[in-house]
Amino acid sequence: MSEPQVADSKPILVDLKPGSYWWCACGRSSTQPFCDGSHAGTGLEPVELVLEKPRKVALCMCKHTGDPPLCDGSHTKL
Repeated sequence: MSEPQVADSKPILVDLKPGSYWWCACGRSSTQPFCDGSHAGTGLEPVELVLEKPRKVALCMCKHTGDPPLCDGSHTKL
């Protein structure tokens, strides 16, 4: 399995509507923070985020969070 690429050194805050979203876990997507299929062949898979109501979330961009897809501050240790 490949190591994820750091897409950014800080999280991204996004306002999301109810629904299903696929967070990029590999860091290679051109549509960060969401998956565009660039993980193919890396051994890394996107993580589904399902929201029942509108919510502002801090999504991890360093791809090293222990609570994917949410930021847990891991970027401060890179």
